[in-house]
Amino acid sequence: MSEAKASTSAAGPEVVLGLRSVSKRFGRVVACDDVSLNVRAGEIRGLLGQNGAGKSTLMKIVAGFVRPEAGEIRIRGETLGFGDPVIAAERGIAMVHQHFSLVGPMPVWKNVTLSDRGHKKVDRTGTSRQIREIGQRYGLDVDPDAIVDDLAVGERQRVELLKCLRRQPDILILDEPTSVLTREESTALFGVLRRLARERGQSVVLISHELEEMLEVTDRVTVLRDGRVVSTVESAEASPDSLAQEMLGHDVTVPAEVLGLTLDEPGKAAGVPGSLPARSGVPSGHRAAVLELSDITVASAVGHKLLDGVSLDVGEGEILGVAGVAGNGQEELTGLLSNLIRPDGGEVRVEGRTIQTGRGRQLSRAGVGVIPADRHDSGCVLEMSVAENIALGSLDGMVRWGVVQQQKLHQLTQRLVGDFRIITSSLSAPLRSLSGGNQQRVVLARELARRPCVLVAAEPTQGLDIGARGYIWDRLREAAAGGTGILLLSSDLAEIMALSHRVAVINRGRIVSTMARADVDLAELGRMMGARTHDRR
Repeated sequence: MSEAKASTSAAGPEVVLGLRSVSKRFGRVVACDDVSLNVRAGEIRGLLGQNGAGKSTLMKIVAGFVRPEAGEIRIRGETLGFGDPVIAAERGIAMVHQHFSLVGPMPVWKNVTLSDRGHKKVDRTGTSRQIREIGQRYGLDVDPDAIVDDLAVGERQRVELLKCLRRQPDILILDEPTSVLTREESTALFGVLRRLARERGQSVVLISHELEEMLEVTDRVTVLRDGRVVSTVESAEASPDSLAQEMLGHDVTVPAEVLGLTLDEPGKAAGVPGSLPARSGVPSGHRAAVLELSDITVASAVGHKLLDGVSLDVGEGEILGVAGVAGNGQEELTGLLSNLIRPDGGEVRVEGRTIQTGRGRQLSRAGVGVIPADRHDSGCVLEMSVAENIALGSLDGMVRWGVVQQQKLHQLTQRLVGDFRIITSSLSAPLRSLSGGNQQRVVLARELARRPCVLVAAEPTQGLDIGARGYIWDRLREAAAGGTGILLLSSDLAEIMALSHRVAVINRGRIVSTMARADVDLAELGRMMGARTHDRR
């Protein structure tokens, strides 16, 4: 018996959200295929699946942002029309998207009122009071007068939640809410969700690919695969292995490196699962440095040091992992090596040659590739096609007399789409139509196609499912085995430990320690990383 049919005959809490046979296609790609499910009052329902399984599309249909080809949605038994987010909001549906929809230069109080209807003058005092009251009630404290650009990522997510909670929704949908949060911030968020469900009887739909957090916070989990519901299980009766098997479609034992390592694990980390990439056969004592940073300093407009005397080196075929809580200088380090930031002091050398950063394409021409932490912000152009995005790093060899040679473009992109197993309806499809995992494969394909001597990989698997994460890890290992030196910046300790030959710790803009992976003590590493980010205001 399907979930939809079973719920109508079983006594229990009221069904707040009901989906019946919902289907949606994007060209030849089936995003949702005859999906039916019910969400009860006061339930935290997990929606689990690989990138591209249809999770986000399904919930965007519920929230009115996407119109399906077939199916029905009912809110407390009454039909909800398709494709109108205003009506969906009026019926009690609110959604926090994976990529925040905030206006950076505006204060918090003004951001939370942007979705208000009508043309009345906004009551700043009343809105600020409301923000403080809701924040105190649910542990979402944030200064109403703070400028959003000055907030840490976790604080920005609180603003998104406050925007939704002001409307007192019956159904709160969160799309990958922990992908940019620290462990502490994730734990605090889960506490908020439990209070909403317990105290207000609010229904929560949590979209994620993270197995352990699903089991930690949800009541039931629905697993999607290839756009179809394959199972709905009670969280208390499930395990990471059983969920992974449903999600991937085959038997699997989920290694500790994918699930995440605990900071209280005693002893050294030499036995952590995961094979390190070979180092091109070059003995470690003779491995040439392909990237050297010497005493790099970057200051904010008011003189605050965002990078404070950073020195490090990456050898040929080596992966140097930089571990740290988000907001401790990783963004500036990536910006420096992307030619977006000019340092106030220090020197950058690539293969022994000093490079002037912050000017033109010197680093790129010297052989430095970059996978940025936010692919939407600086890694790709969503409105451009898959082919155009892949070719962005290789256009120099495709332009003749100022015109792109389309045959060369097609041959390159067709080869890379095949090599990197990018799922797309066509090479001309807009990148926006791809899942997050496939968008990241496009960025990875573009950067590795240039055969860089140095690859800067910032949060390369953030927001990706375990299948996509493992694929990205394998390609990074292959690149290192081929001689590329990789600077891996990640707030995910499991990722750092799975990939790195050496580990450096960054805290408040400083490299506080560098050690071989085999010498890493996880508890000590966590203490060195610290739990607080420096104030950027």
